[in-house]
Amino acid sequence: MDKIIPVVVIKELKDTEPTLSALIEGGINCAEITFRTACAKEAIALAVEKFPQMNVGAGTVINLEQCKQALKAGAKFIVSPGLSISVAKYCKKKNIPYYPGCVTPTEIMQALELGIDIVKFFPAGVYGGLKALKALSAPFPQVKFIPTGGADLTNLKEFLDFEKVYAVGGSFMMKGDIVENCKKIKEVMGE
Repeated sequence: MDKIIPVVVIKELKDTEPTLSALIEGGINCAEITFRTACAKEAIALAVEKFPQMNVGAGTVINLEQCKQALKAGAKFIVSPGLSISVAKYCKKKNIPYYPGCVTPTEIMQALELGIDIVKFFPAGVYGGLKALKALSAPFPQVKFIPTGGADLTNLKEFLDFEKVYAVGGSFMMKGDIVENCKKIKEVMGE
């Protein structure tokens, strides 16, 4: 898995190829295309077809129907802002990685009961950022986190340096010049 998961909002299908091309040119080989727009399913299908080398997943998946649509379109992973038991069970059955949003001990315990040990920590900035992740890691040493919402170039290295961070998600690289933003991320990562 990539250490950076760009949260990509495709509002018009024609934006899919230039957006993903910019990520690749900047050195990022992953995209979480959100299910917040009318063309999300089509954008995922196009991305999977045109960029087979990319790890393309679906984000903001909030129910089983969206999950099924995303997987039918070819999504290689599913991300939710919260934990959906039906999505978790379906992804497990299909052998697809599922990263549910979990920020409380109760949610993390529910994820663990479902066999999930990598969770999205969203919104990371609101829920205490790295300090909260370190506190949650004590009772849950087996869990890895994907902090999203609150990560940017100013704190990216701190997140990535914490051994319990699986990857960092966000849309911060999607604002402005995507290629340059991704190159700056790579510099922060020492690549």
